[in-house]
Amino acid sequence: MHIHKFEKIWLVFGIATLVFFLTVVGVSAFYLGNQPPSCLATVDVEKVDTQEPFNKPGLTKVEGKEWDYQLVYVASAFSYNPMKVEVPLGAKVKVIATTKDVIHGFEVAGTNINMMLEPGYVSEFTTTFDKPGEFLVVCNEYCGTGHHLMYSTIEVIE
Repeated sequence: MHIHKFEKIWLVFGIATLVFFLTVVGVSAFYLGNQPPSCLATVDVEKVDTQEPFNKPGLTKVEGKEWDYQLVYVASAFSYNPMKVEVPLGAKVKVIATTKDVIHGFEVAGTNINMMLEPGYVSEFTTTFDKPGEFLVVCNEYCGTGHHLMYSTIEVIE
């Protein structure tokens, strides 16, 4: 069987790329210990309003952690709780969110916050608010007929 010179080059290039990719993934997974994020934190959807920290949604100052504030959101039928939050400029905030009914999105426009909220699971995202202003929180997963009415605001103040 005769293989053309250009086919040999592409075969060698493809195999070398595959070996390189698998080496990088293997080193990252086994040597460095990197793993995909998993949903280990769960919550009972029928008791969300009575379980910590979802029984007191909003912004709270946290001492002794690597973040300054904890921002707790609960999503339910076409609304976020709380509707409006004020965050100090430059604050490192851990956003913790869940939903009581169906899958919702949680995207803060103009920032890098974008999570999917699933019933029974807790989603977390840590970020620093470096720009002052008002940021809109929108649901980017279609959740029903009132989906377009689902929003909240985060105001970053100095």
